[in-house]
Amino acid sequence: MAMGKRKPQQESLFITTDQLAPSAAHPFYQRLNALLAENGFDDWIQRRCAEFYEREEARGRPSVPPGVYFRMLFVGYFEGLDSQRGIAWRCSDSLSLRVFLGIPLDQATPDHSTLTNTRKRLPEEVFDEVFRFVLGIAEAKKLIAGTTVGVDSTLLGANAAMKSIVRRDTGEDWKQYVTTLMRAAGEIGPDEEPSNEAARRFDKKRKGKKVSNEEWKSSTDADARIARMKDGTTHLAYKAEHVVDLESDLVLAAEIRLATDGDAATMAESLLAAQENLEQCGSAAVIGEVAADKGYHAAPTLETCADFGWRTYIPEPRRQHPIKLSSRSEAQRRAVLNNRSRTSRSKSTRLQRRRSEVVERTFAHVCETGGGRRSHLRGLVNATKRYLLAVAAHNLGRILRTLTGIGKPRSLQGVGGALLRRGWRRWCRGAGWGRDWARGSGHGRIRHAA
Repeated sequence: MAMGKRKPQQESLFITTDQLAPSAAHPFYQRLNALLAENGFDDWIQRRCAEFYEREEARGRPSVPPGVYFRMLFVGYFEGLDSQRGIAWRCSDSLSLRVFLGIPLDQATPDHSTLTNTRKRLPEEVFDEVFRFVLGIAEAKKLIAGTTVGVDSTLLGANAAMKSIVRRDTGEDWKQYVTTLMRAAGEIGPDEEPSNEAARRFDKKRKGKKVSNEEWKSSTDADARIARMKDGTTHLAYKAEHVVDLESDLVLAAEIRLATDGDAATMAESLLAAQENLEQCGSAAVIGEVAADKGYHAAPTLETCADFGWRTYIPEPRRQHPIKLSSRSEAQRRAVLNNRSRTSRSKSTRLQRRRSEVVERTFAHVCETGGGRRSHLRGLVNATKRYLLAVAAHNLGRILRTLTGIGKPRSLQGVGGALLRRGWRRWCRGAGWGRDWARGSGHGRIRHAA
């Protein structure tokens, strides 16, 4: 066989659609489409969003069907894309994603600006209902337990830089504020403007330097808050809080809040949102047990959970000044002592181990590999819309993983290797080479095997 060579070719001016090279649909997206069609997703979402569209297309660019729009947001999670531009490019570049979206080859895929306009047109309630629709699919498949949940939170980077912060009282940015301090200290004259290097040098040496949310705000995103990230850096951020079913790994509620909101202050609201989502999706499950880390321990929070009938398993942190139960009310004192008694049991250890495994895994899927660690949208409402659909896609992946064994399209890349390794192990055991060779660690033992 002679080696072929790549030659520049003159493309045809016209080509019919029957001459285009066909593309086989991706098996994962094929199963996802079948799951959505089985539950009537397209008909439901078109009826729900009909009131937000014109009756007839009068002028301008044709709108994106709601089913296509939400599918593109699902693609953003499954492909690990964090921006609408990346989603639009990926959908236009992939023939298999065209099949998933239902867009023929002779039509263009939606532009990122169309995705923005569609997001602005649809209210936040529609995104909540799509999230509950996915939970309804899980309930129809008998996958939701919902009685024991885990709660945890993480920080998300906002679409705003620290250079954009300004003073809340005067509206001055960092350079103007430091210039005012230099003039007050006599470093420069009243009409003199310092250089950037001189301003940085003065700001580095001055005492009492602190950047707080009470004094500073972002000029581009008013909802973003200054926060210390897990890696020790300081950024403008939001807080995402998950309520996860510890048995099925499904996220029952995903709330986006201000980064300065304390965990103990928001846990009850997230649990109420999770219970409401269970009721709206048709589940009869009632949350009974809650496991969280020590950051959620607070006497008022434990009292609130006890009032709603939630048994808490929250370890008590080592404080410099322990809680004085004598100064608390009878309800708070009883809630703290009951929680302390429950956390001393072996069941609490099992629940904490399960919580740290399951809840952290949801953050790894949604934020790290799902493209949700940093928001490219500004405002709490826009960030909530985008993140909530990413979590809904995560739940779809968990449902497909339970039904088919594959929860993400990239998981299929390792199926061939897994089958090959399984066949290799069986052949090694049949040949009598032992477990070390079957596991791939029998190097240097071929002489003994021979």
